[in-house]
Amino acid sequence: QEERQMLKLKTKQQMSESMLLAVFLTLAGGFQDAYSYNIRGEVFANAQTGNIVLLGQNLAQRNFQAALRYLLPLTAFIGGVYVTEWVHHLWKEYQKIHWRQIVLLAEAVLLIIVGLLPHSMDVPANVILSFACAMQVNGFRKFKGMPSATTMCIGNMRNATALLCKYHITKDKVLRKKSMHYYLVIFIFAVGAAVGAVMSMHVGLRAIWIAAALLFIGFVLMFIKEDLEK
Repeated sequence: QEERQMLKLKTKQQMSESMLLAVFLTLAGGFQDAYSYNIRGEVFANAQTGNIVLLGQNLAQRNFQAALRYLLPLTAFIGGVYVTEWVHHLWKEYQKIHWRQIVLLAEAVLLIIVGLLPHSMDVPANVILSFACAMQVNGFRKFKGMPSATTMCIGNMRNATALLCKYHITKDKVLRKKSMHYYLVIFIFAVGAAVGAVMSMHVGLRAIWIAAALLFIGFVLMFIKEDLEK
């Protein structure tokens, strides 16, 4: 019985690092950034570096009310990472569901809530988006054994190009394959952002529910993978 439980946990962990899951999470990541920028007042839900730059700029110009629009999502992002660590701590040994599935389900619910908020609540919407993004960033850090991000591209770009250079030096085809993996993730993120921008313009506030659906598919996929590998 104990061996079977260990096998179930192992299969779930494998699915949490699969490329198929990475595709859905990365599409959702790109979608969220395009949505928050185009629909929610030009604030980045995922790219906190941009928010830090805009926060510093507005503080320097003494635009304190505008600065608050960027400070709150930054604080929410920190809170999202903190809460995710607690989820990991409390449910890492739970057998019926993987702790990362809890993260995905919580994130999807938060995005559904965001879609219900009117434009007058853009600031709270961006706070929730940043919190949800942080949960995804902290919960899913590796795919196919390689460190990878599904909500931002700078780290993936560095890894992709560094591996490509090493391939040209060593001619090791494994390095080329890993490099292409990263470039694929970047491309998928761009596709998600493009779809997010288009759907935001046509659907409006509730377009974020598409990203929530992508995350829910990821949640379900982790169960399906487990069943296939029993």
